[in-house]
Amino acid sequence: MAVVNKSRAVKYRSYIKVFVFLFALLPLLQLFLGVLQNSLGPDPAKALAHLSGEWALRFLIITMAITPLRIITRSSEWVHYRRMMGLFVFFYAVLHLLIYCVFLLGLQWQDLWADILERPYITVGFGAWVLLLPLAVTSTKRWQRKLGRQWSRLHKLIYMASALILLHIIWQARSDLEEPLVYVLIFSVLMLLRLPIVKRIFNDRAKKSAAHQH
Repeated sequence: MAVVNKSRAVKYRSYIKVFVFLFALLPLLQLFLGVLQNSLGPDPAKALAHLSGEWALRFLIITMAITPLRIITRSSEWVHYRRMMGLFVFFYAVLHLLIYCVFLLGLQWQDLWADILERPYITVGFGAWVLLLPLAVTSTKRWQRKLGRQWSRLHKLIYMASALILLHIIWQARSDLEEPLVYVLIFSVLMLLRLPIVKRIFNDRAKKSAAHQH
């Protein structure tokens, strides 16, 4: 009976993964339709770069929210979708970089290196992209087995990448800080929910709830 239930859970989870995958492609469809309909404003290249970067950030928030959701709900089901969300972070980050290099720089690589060296928000943004690269490459179970304990240590780079991304959007925004500060607040809450004391509070509440039910 337990085997049958497990088989059903795996099958049900596979359906959800298909739905999540298609949902995660909707922003790409939005960008594509924006180009076809010429609805991206007077500077389409800049709009594409902004939207692709924003979606990379949003998927990063979703990825970072999975651990707090697991703590709050006391369900490990969320973890099964973290890898996919993390890969979509990298997907939209790659798209963001490609749009910047192709449409804003015209594939002038010397201009890219000049921007990285001379413009701080480009420096930290590229640094975040570099940190995301090994996380995407080593996201498979094969790499997890190969690296052992080092795998979890490596994937803690997501915290540094998140900090650099926030710094990237703050410096880019300059005086208009309303939206970047909202993202900073969201990330701060997600980090607070990871603190051991917060985990203990939720564990204690769950134990009390279970005791009352019995």
